[in-house]
Amino acid sequence: MTRTAESRPGVSRSSRRRRGLGSDAGVAVAEFVMVAALLSLVFLAVIQLGLAMHVRNTVIDSAVAGARLASLPDAAPREGAELTQQLISETVSSRYAERIDVDYSTHGGEDIVTVTVTTPVPVIGLLGPTGTWQLSGRALVEDIDG
Repeated sequence: MTRTAESRPGVSRSSRRRRGLGSDAGVAVAEFVMVAALLSLVFLAVIQLGLAMHVRNTVIDSAVAGARLASLPDAAPREGAELTQQLISETVSSRYAERIDVDYSTHGGEDIVTVTVTTPVPVIGLLGPTGTWQLSGRALVEDIDG
């Protein structure tokens, strides 16, 4: 006759459960840790995406404001670039306003001023690798002569 664990003297069913054989004790804690870590990563990714979109929209809005100023009859192109730089520096960071170009062109018989900002892409918070966006704002050049 072979002896099984159930027939061994001194070994009860409750002691086998305490050793972890066939027991689910502690599984809830491990599952919580894994799910919490995954949800934290998803939450941080959503926050980062929101930050990147905020920086993008702020830079575009600042470029449009600079283009509007540069389009006025008595304004110089550098004034539009300075306003754009000031707005970006105050709202996001001066790091995002390092390269600003103002160009004039004609499209469909209308003169257009374009302010282009080359800015880094915020990947990890406001820091990260050196990928860049070229974002621009345009405005029609106003003419006093009519």
